[in-house]
Amino acid sequence: MNVHALKEARAAKVDALKALTAKAAAENRDMNDAESREFDTGRSGVERLDRDIRNAEFLADAERRAEAEPMTGQRRDMADLERRFRVGKAVAEFSENGRMTGAEGEYAAEHRSGRPGAIAMPVAVFLGERRAVTAGGDGGNLVATNLGPMIDRLRPTLAVEAMGATVLSGLTANLDLPRLTGSGSVGWVAEHGAATRSDATFDKVSMGPKTVAAEYELSRRMMIQAAQVEAILRGDIGFLLAQALDSAAIKGGGSNEPTGIIGTAGVPVVAIGTNGGALTLDTTADMIGAIDAANVNGERGFLTNAKVRKAAMKLKDGQNRPYGVPAVFHNEAVTFSNQVPANLAKGTGTNLSAILYGAWADLVIGYWSSVDIVVNPYHADVASKGGALLHAFLDADIAIRHPESFVVCKDVVA
Repeated sequence: MNVHALKEARAAKVDALKALTAKAAAENRDMNDAESREFDTGRSGVERLDRDIRNAEFLADAERRAEAEPMTGQRRDMADLERRFRVGKAVAEFSENGRMTGAEGEYAAEHRSGRPGAIAMPVAVFLGERRAVTAGGDGGNLVATNLGPMIDRLRPTLAVEAMGATVLSGLTANLDLPRLTGSGSVGWVAEHGAATRSDATFDKVSMGPKTVAAEYELSRRMMIQAAQVEAILRGDIGFLLAQALDSAAIKGGGSNEPTGIIGTAGVPVVAIGTNGGALTLDTTADMIGAIDAANVNGERGFLTNAKVRKAAMKLKDGQNRPYGVPAVFHNEAVTFSNQVPANLAKGTGTNLSAILYGAWADLVIGYWSSVDIVVNPYHADVASKGGALLHAFLDADIAIRHPESFVVCKDVVA
């Protein structure tokens, strides 16, 4: 087992031990003989895993030093390693030799993928859609004696992390975020009087890894000739994974994907009309008021799409003068992204747009893995052609600390 898997196994055993002691404590008793034996066995298992983790980390370090090229004169911190990581070099070396050298080999040794045959790559290098890139097709535009800058396709703005979401990386086991739900009480008392006793109450917000994936098909000629394959791998696969996370944070429906802000129970909703309605200054004022009433602190901002922006630009006062976008959003920060849905329905209204407003630091994005790239040259679609399928995987989840930290409007006719 690699270090990541060993740490996950240890976390599971520790959770089981906690459950044993919590059960006895809840029943106001000591552990019985069977529970004591189970606890001793579990403790021995944790101690054994601690030893295995130390050994695995030692071997990983030894492998890294053996496989990686010397880094003399360069900073050895992880940020430097990620900056020098080259996706194209990693894929080429792994496909040809089954191993990597230099920064790519060192990173892969430090971050063993949990997927057999996968290459662990830094999330930062990148921050699904299925497509084939061939030299004879669209990929042929990249095969030339001299290449200028690649003409990228049009992409929606990615907004959530830029707006200040809290990012947690390097996670292993499932994560619980404790949350204070009720505080004690205070009151004035007479001289030498007794205070009223009260208790604080808690619950938790739970997170666990969910997998987002993308797949590319590369032709043999593309891999050999296209100098810009590095830019494609970084730019497009990375963007697609990040786009999926961004979209999930806004409107994710749960199950296989995270639950986003729009779908989170308890997030207040400001409604315009039975079948939707036009944007007004009152709409955005009511959204701000909902957050104010919940005593939410922190930097706030609006997030909506380009259709709402257009509607805001057309709003005029009694003298037919445009209010201007800043005034419509009451001079709060506002970001526009077509990741925000414009196809919602309410009553007989269709193609309605959403507006989100809140304290974005209360949105938590957790990463459980690097970006794992699996190179598959044996699939029937590519084996006889000498090409390869590249599968990209990222394990992440999204949670909201307090639903009251956000408010949504889901029925804007724009």
